[in-house]
Amino acid sequence: MSTVTTAYFPELEDIQKAASTIHEVAMVTPLMNSIRYSKRYQANILLKREDLQRVRSYKIRGAFNKISSLSEEELKRGVVCASAGNHAQGVAFACNHLGIRGTIYMPSVTPSQKVAQTKMFGGEHVDIILEGDTFDDSSKAAMKACELEGKTFVHPFEDPKTIEGQGTIGLEIFKQSDVVIDYVFVAIGGGGLASGLCGAMKALSPKTKIIGVEPKGAPSMLTSIRNNKNTEIFDIDKFIDGAAVQKVGDLNFEICKEHLSDMYTVPEGLVCQTILDLYNRDAIVVEPAGALTLAALEFYKDKIKGKNVVCIISGSNNDITRTAEIKERALLYADLKHYFIVRFPQRAGALKQFVGEVLGPNDDITHFEYSKKSSRENGPAVVGIELKDKNDLEPLITRMKKLNFFGDYLNDKPDLFQFLV
Repeated sequence: MSTVTTAYFPELEDIQKAASTIHEVAMVTPLMNSIRYSKRYQANILLKREDLQRVRSYKIRGAFNKISSLSEEELKRGVVCASAGNHAQGVAFACNHLGIRGTIYMPSVTPSQKVAQTKMFGGEHVDIILEGDTFDDSSKAAMKACELEGKTFVHPFEDPKTIEGQGTIGLEIFKQSDVVIDYVFVAIGGGGLASGLCGAMKALSPKTKIIGVEPKGAPSMLTSIRNNKNTEIFDIDKFIDGAAVQKVGDLNFEICKEHLSDMYTVPEGLVCQTILDLYNRDAIVVEPAGALTLAALEFYKDKIKGKNVVCIISGSNNDITRTAEIKERALLYADLKHYFIVRFPQRAGALKQFVGEVLGPNDDITHFEYSKKSSRENGPAVVGIELKDKNDLEPLITRMKKLNFFGDYLNDKPDLFQFLV
């Protein structure tokens, strides 16, 4: 953990030094105009494509800058980090490139795809230890190993060298754009990228408004800013894993509190729809955190009209096995997927009646769980129904009640609903 006081602020000179340090491993990613989003919001929407980095996220910038700053003796002892995703891959790549030993702690529940990617980037220079069920478990184990073995902990966001490395994105945006940037939208997890961006843009383009974006289910920075103190949130939605932290860095909180123009949270379902749209319409693959900034534009459409806007696409480490859940969350957000307890009369033909007389012509059953109880008059079933139009919901419920099939509506009952989604 960093011992630097909260008076720290990333200076342009240090960010420029970081750019020189990382140029051998981090590519200058494109700043691309999005025709579709520009037309949709009547603005000049530019995408900073950090998803195109070799490790498929911006994390290589901070990790490499931090590790490169260590003394020869510190490098000999090796480094340690804790991560379940992009930071782990950035540290692994840096260790392999510099030829030093690295130990990466990951939760035991980390998807095998992410573990395999980290091994691939680290090669023989990295050891991966699966520890605990959560990131916090892994982080505690990693910190303990640092103390016992005298190794350096490479923090994913709360370290000046990490922040300065991430701030190099701001240098590139300034150099690549031939127009003055009015807004930059940046995803916030721990706050390292946003902090570095504040340092670069304050020096180079002080009139640019920096908008921080968090998942609605993990509003750690927004909560901290509202409370005027860094606040830990214990109950978070971890779906957008690249931006879902319980507590942001102390350094990052102080910087963002003073220098962000605004903070906004985006519903996870809208992020999921953005992921699907980017893939289907633009052939761009992003992870949930990588779609946050574009999803936030919907809430700023009046402010950004006619403006020059940059959205940082932070990463593309998306596991294809999550596609079904992404689609499910998108449908739920659009009010097109609904779950019910349906009470079927225990007689022949009940299901046929439900399909023929209750369901509308465009309604589709996508989930069905039922077990016949011969001693009961009615047998409950959990039924998921996908609609073509959200306005079809009320007529559907009306028909269920009229024909005595309606038992309960589950979408608004989180204690039950969590077992389905």
